[in-house]
This record gives sequence, structure tokens and C-alpha cells, in this order.
Amino acid sequence: MKDVKLTRAGYEKLFAELDHLKKVKRREIAKDIGKAREKGDLSENAEYDAAREAQAHLEKRISELEDKLSRVSIIDGLDIDKNKVYVGATVKLKDLEYDEEIEYQMVSEEEADLAHGKLSITSPVGKALLGHKKGETVTIKVPAGTLKYKILTISR
Repeated sequence: MKDVKLTRAGYEKLFAELDHLKKVKRREIAKDIGKAREKGDLSENAEYDAAREAQAHLEKRISELEDKLSRVSIIDGLDIDKNKVYVGATVKLKDLEYDEEIEYQMVSEEEADLAHGKLSITSPVGKALLGHKKGETVTIKVPAGTLKYKILTISR
């Protein structure tokens, strides 16, 4: 299995989620299962079935998080070329078609959240930007057509 590359913030977010699931959600689901059991016959108890299903989903997510966190390689940016787009960089781009500026933080797939400006390096746009320098124009083919961006700044 390959390493999971995360920023320090991304690692802390996943670790906090795992901690919450183990310490809070497990207890909540255990209480739900207990309440459903008190209602009698489990063979026709929809609440019990729902609680057990929620427990299975919870345990699956906990397992996934534990696996990812066991393979984490934290990207601190110290040994990364600051003049090129790499994971951890914040990139300001100019959309040459619409004459608009956009900004993304380049992150791993696990941290991607486009609503918060976090672009996965495995996405078509993320892959195309990797390794390029400030001032370069990048043409990217995406399912909806072709994008053309000029890299205005790169920061860490």
C-alpha cells in the first residue's frame, strides 16, 4: 500500500475525526442498540436493525481512518521546490477564458474540498498544474472541454 500524503492540518483533521468516532459516536450507537433491544423481539425490530447498520458503517469508517493514518507521510513543505506547483502549495490562477482569478491549495485526495479551495493533486486540474512555475500557462482537458490557466503566484 502506498503512503498517504497529508498536510499537517489534514492529518489533524483526520485524527480528530477518528477520535470523535471512537469516543463519542461509538457510545451513541451503543446506547441506540441498547434502547432498541429493550423493545423486545429483535427479529422484527427496525430500530435495532438501523442501529446495527449504523454501527457497521461507523466501524468501517474507523477502520479506513486507522489504515490511512498508519500510512501518513506529512508534507511540511520544507524540502519542496517553492517555485513550482506541488502538494501543499497555494496557487493563484487566472482563468484566461473568463478573465477571473481563482486560488487553490494543492492537497492529497483525502484532503480535497473544492468548496474550501482545496484541490486534489489527483484531479485532472491538479495533475495538470503539478510541476509548473509562476508565469506559465497551462492548458487542461477536462470532460466539459478545455481550461486555460495562467499561474500568477505560488506560495506555501
